[in-house]
Amino acid sequence: MDFVIRLLANMAGIWLADTLVSGIALPESTSSWTNFLTLLIIGAVFTAINMVVRPLVKVLTFPIYILTLGLFALVVNALMFMLTGWLTTQIGYGLAVSGFGAAFLGAIITAIVAALVSAVLRKISL
Repeated sequence: MDFVIRLLANMAGIWLADTLVSGIALPESTSSWTNFLTLLIIGAVFTAINMVVRPLVKVLTFPIYILTLGLFALVVNALMFMLTGWLTTQIGYGLAVSGFGAAFLGAIITAIVAALVSAVLRKISL
């Protein structure tokens, strides 16, 4: 259930980041269903990266987290967003991220929206 809540929350965040940030683009399609499935796959990849790769990066960069008083987490979030863009492009569902600035803004928007949506979904599921 936790993965599903994270997935739905990340999907909402990625969709809003695509809407608000000009350097982020989801693949265009004529069908709403195809758009939803593409967003579902991109959200699943992003959720899996955040559940597997991000904790490993946090452990490896622990001294940098300490030196920057946790602000390095913003950089790690942007890098995870860029990794999602690269990985989904490799599998044919390309989330286009034009650079670090777009990834940084997209990661911040996605994190805020995902936190809000996740809190609402967890409250509803109780």
